[in-house]
Amino acid sequence: MIPPAFDYHAPKTVVEAIGLLGSLGADAKILAGGHSLLPMMKLRFAQPAHLIDINRIPELRGIHEEGGDIVIGAMTVENDLIKSTLLQAKVPLLADAPKLIADHQVRNRGTLGGDIAHGDPGNDHPAISLALDATFVLQGPKGTRTVKADDFFLGTYMTALADDELMVAIRVPAFAHGTGWAYEKLKRKTGDWATAGAAVVLRMSGGRVSHVRIGLTNVAPMAIRAKDAETALLRQPLNAATLAAAAQAAMDACNPAEDLRGDMAYKTAMTGQMVKRALVAAAARCA
Repeated sequence: MIPPAFDYHAPKTVVEAIGLLGSLGADAKILAGGHSLLPMMKLRFAQPAHLIDINRIPELRGIHEEGGDIVIGAMTVENDLIKSTLLQAKVPLLADAPKLIADHQVRNRGTLGGDIAHGDPGNDHPAISLALDATFVLQGPKGTRTVKADDFFLGTYMTALADDELMVAIRVPAFAHGTGWAYEKLKRKTGDWATAGAAVVLRMSGGRVSHVRIGLTNVAPMAIRAKDAETALLRQPLNAATLAAAAQAAMDACNPAEDLRGDMAYKTAMTGQMVKRALVAAAARCA
């Protein structure tokens, strides 16, 4: 299908983009990589009167270290995450997980900020950002504010990003020594959304779990943290019993939508399996 008519805007600075959002109001949508918005427009699920293309704003791209954080511009594309030697050294989960997202063509255009800001529970980076304890930098007419990933996702396509705000950066704490990590994603074919996915960041001390964060993909109306699963693991050894307890706690948190990828029971069961796999893989990387 062909989308309805719209006016096209191409600001060259963040300030200019925010000014357009303020002046055009709810009739305007931000265009980043376009992989979420444009299909919705073709199906007429979204009918913005104005598109604000932020691809020409260089300050929204790039990866650098600032204090103990890694700061990634919101318009940084997936393939740049994969190739980043800084991420490979400091936050390897964020360099490895995008290899499971879509395909090479999509990864050349799809952006980190767009994946997060869209609020789609099927997108991968929301759950990954929860596991990473990420902070999102949002800029609007009143200035800049930060929102933790834990507080950002409110429901399907619903986030804490205001209509007149732009996500400008994502801040992620650099991994402490001995941190293990993994993202396990069950999908039907290359390029598909997850049937179920689990992102894990883990540290061990004295043979017991000293730190763990678990984010879940596409098993609820939004990306969620499996907090009860984390509680089941903290200060415990990682063995068959604790893995089973964590998997069950994660399954109890699920409320997936039934679709062609499976019914609720199947998706819930697969969540448990992805959590187990991710925990085992993360533990193997703790060193």
